[in-house]
Amino acid sequence: MKTVIVEKGEIGIIRLNRPEKLNAINMEMVYDMVEAFNELRSQSKAVIITGNGKAFSAGADVKEMLEMSIEQVTREGHMPLWDAMRGFRKPIIAAVNGVAAGGGLELAMACDMIVAGESARLGQPEINLGIIPGAGGTQRLTRTLGKYRAMEMVLTGKLITAWEAYRMGLVTKVVPDEALIPEAMRLAREIAGKSGFAVEMGKEAVNKALETLLQQGLDLERRNFYVTLVSQDGKEGMRAFIEKRKPEWRT
Repeated sequence: MKTVIVEKGEIGIIRLNRPEKLNAINMEMVYDMVEAFNELRSQSKAVIITGNGKAFSAGADVKEMLEMSIEQVTREGHMPLWDAMRGFRKPIIAAVNGVAAGGGLELAMACDMIVAGESARLGQPEINLGIIPGAGGTQRLTRTLGKYRAMEMVLTGKLITAWEAYRMGLVTKVVPDEALIPEAMRLAREIAGKSGFAVEMGKEAVNKALETLLQQGLDLERRNFYVTLVSQDGKEGMRAFIEKRKPEWRT
């Protein structure tokens, strides 16, 4: 893999590695990231995505997009990456360093949590190219920020600061730039210390809240609650609580 660097382990790290292009996402990176997620699927309890150099990702590779036919874009485009992330059951944390614009912000929003360095700038500037976001920008921003703030970001293309994003609820936490990866690792390790099965069930239920009607979401939550209640880790967690000891997770 040339466009990403993968660090394997209980906490996997995927570093976007086209610093000379501000980590712009091209088709090679799409396939490299799909391969990276496949490699980390069985061994990591959480995954961090960040960028090498001074940017998280400036978005899709505009030169490559310009040269793609409508058939190429429609039939495939960057969908293999979004499908791989959607099907990844472990938590994914975006550690946003520098610019996360266009497809870069969409990549961050496809993660489960976003930690940002103080110098980060986030936005959907596609309108400046005469196009609109195409990988979830209009949908996830609206669900996260509400119609009016999302409309402003999409139609003006302006970038906002990390602290503005935090106040809007787009970012989980803002930290000094030098503390970005340590904080993402701390959060990942905290999650990795929980029951892996319960974490997967919780992630699924929270994601469904954005994709379904309330009653459908409640039904899924109840189902996942019942499943965790009778699971090995559920029984162990409750026994440990009663016995006043630390649980020993099996999943």
